[in-house]
Amino acid sequence: MGHPKKRKKSYERPRRPWVAERIKEEKELAEKYGLKNKSEVWKAESFVRDYRREVRKILAEIAGGTPTEHTMKKREEILAGLRRKGVLKEAVGEFGGVGEVGEVETAGTSLGLGLEDVLAMGIEDILERRLQTRVFKKDLSNSIKQARQFIVHGHIAVNGARVTVPSYLVSMEEEREIGYYGNAPFSVSTASATSDSEEKGEVKEKKGGEREEK
Repeated sequence: MGHPKKRKKSYERPRRPWVAERIKEEKELAEKYGLKNKSEVWKAESFVRDYRREVRKILAEIAGGTPTEHTMKKREEILAGLRRKGVLKEAVGEFGGVGEVGEVETAGTSLGLGLEDVLAMGIEDILERRLQTRVFKKDLSNSIKQARQFIVHGHIAVNGARVTVPSYLVSMEEEREIGYYGNAPFSVSTASATSDSEEKGEVKEKKGGEREEK
């Protein structure tokens, strides 16, 4: 049993940490989405893995031909939750109408409709829904790293409430309400120039009190 005051880890470390191909993929994802470290990639992996595990259980019960009411309810909750988060798209019906995933069914259509999409879900589907990514995609910052800086420093709000967690998963409804918290303290272009200058030259103090630029 863990310590009651310490949060349980929301991710699992790779069982084989020194696989070159996986390390390369994680590095590329970290650069593309401006992640602080690889644990954020592992959190997304754990999110996907947990949903896949639940979906496999549901599909196994459906394949057995005797799905319970609880199983079908759980199926709808999973699909609805992932649609709400924007990870899964809504199903398009026979006449072009948009409906609930899994509800556009005919006699020959499997009850697993929509669940296969969950099995096909990837890490990038989750990373695309992070607040940091959505801020950058909405042109509220000039770079993905600057988006993280804005969020951590409290300059971004969702539905008028300040959010300081870059990994916060934004729902489709909330995405329309992303903006600056209050008035933007500076223009995006000015902030970008400042951020770039800080990244290019780190200032290091010498023992004699002199300052030297790298």
